Amino acid sequence: MSGFFGYVQIEKNRYRERFGLAFEEFAVGQVFDHRPGVTITQQDNLEEALDTLNNAQLHYDAHYAEQTEWKLNLGVSTMTLQRLLGMSSRTFYRRRNITAIDEIAMTHPVFGGDTLYARTHVLEAHAGNSADTGTLALQTEGINQRGEVVARVKYGIEIYRAGRHPEDKMAGAPREDERFRLYHAGSDGSLVEQTGLYFEDFAEGETFEHWPSKSFGAAESAQHALRSLEINPRFSDPHYSRSVLDRPVDIFEPWVVGTVTALTTRTFGRVVANLGWTDIKMPRPVKPDESVRAVSAIGSKRLSERRPTQGIVHADTTAYGEDGTVVCSFKRVFLIYKRDLGPYQAAGY
Repeated sequence: MSGFFGYVQIEKNRYRERFGLAFEEFAVGQVFDHRPGVTITQQDNLEEALDTLNNAQLHYDAHYAEQTEWKLNLGVSTMTLQRLLGMSSRTFYRRRNITAIDEIAMTHPVFGGDTLYARTHVLEAHAGNSADTGTLALQTEGINQRGEVVARVKYGIEIYRAGRHPEDKMAGAPREDERFRLYHAGSDGSLVEQTGLYFEDFAEGETFEHWPSKSFGAAESAQHALRSLEINPRFSDPHYSRSVLDRPVDIFEPWVVGTVTALTTRTFGRVVANLGWTDIKMPRPVKPDESVRAVSAIGSKRLSERRPTQGIVHADTTAYGEDGTVVCSFKRVFLIYKRDLGPYQAAGY
């Protein structure tokens, strides 16, 4: 693992998250264990079936399912497909497109409550004649919490060469720093994805630009507002907003705070618990469909007096809208695991 680092350095003590390997970094025989996994619920299964007009009642009629050999609602196969390819996106972030799917094999049933993990084998690598991309033949397996292979997908992708991805034009060069590695070696030689830095990896005064950004859709915002029992129509009724307020619907402010916090988790992925937010400021509203990026500066840190496996970090996070102005900022304190401690080995991470 000579490369595979997860940050570019913008300037002294300032880094931006990066993901995905370039074509030249892949080799036939590599195996990637993608993390995190995702636990599937029957609600996920129900919504996938109904949203796609799937009329196979086996997915959402529990009484019907009880009369079948499965006894439970069977997971929608294409939901499994989406989850597996989505879970692999951190390693294959630099793909230009999927060129073909040669096989989708469902080898074991998936039910609500199952946790799925993805594992990808690099089968072939072809340089081809394109100056921008090469091609890979891949096999991604879905594996449940019991180690059973539930699905197998064989497919091909075009993936950008080093320096040819559009993001490579952005400022900064990859920083080869051991704390920034994207993978660690699994017991069987696989490359296991890892997210977030340990307590020891943070230094006061360092700044991390979180990547990628997130767009705030009006429909998503309305859903979060309504599910929070927010009755003010300015968040969920476009007609009211146009006719009474003479503007589009507003983006639900608590969702903004939550999403900005979530954007930091690719660097703060080893957080045990948030201890609190203070000094939250929202200088201007987020606009519908506006993309927002977050930046965090590390403040003080200390060892936890009560939790020997953890430390406490103070961070200042600022979120910027598309015009570069601040839309949200806050100070945050959280517990985070110390190096090589925590549940990772036991959980297969």
